[in-house]
Amino acid sequence: MATVRIARTNWDGDLQSGKGTVHFESSGLPETEVTWVARSQEPNGKTSPEELIAAAHSACFSMALSAGLAKAGNPPESLDTKAEVTFDPAAGGITGIHLTVHGKVPGISAADFLNATETAKATCPVSKALAATTITLQAVLD
Repeated sequence: MATVRIARTNWDGDLQSGKGTVHFESSGLPETEVTWVARSQEPNGKTSPEELIAAAHSACFSMALSAGLAKAGNPPESLDTKAEVTFDPAAGGITGIHLTVHGKVPGISAADFLNATETAKATCPVSKALAATTITLQAVLD
């Protein structure tokens, strides 16, 4: 069964001096502010589209990796995934995403863990949606 998730942003003003509020309608998470300055310079307590993409990608990748490991008979004890989304306005926007995952997976070899992470990167729905962007991966078996 398909699901739909909804977020909404109210924006006031122009790009440079304006600001917006992101509302997470599906989950009811606290609303958060977004500005051009937070996107292109320092966040200062505000979010950006790139941070929201990073959150989505790290969560999706972790789910895909967990499922793949369990299916192969090596359920993870824990996975810690960081997604770094690089935004460069001069280069036209998002220029890359780097995933770093640390995994505690009893009984798996480093090579099998690396293969599982590469498969998760290729098959996670968010990775697929972001296929036009270069996605790199670093996997560490703890």
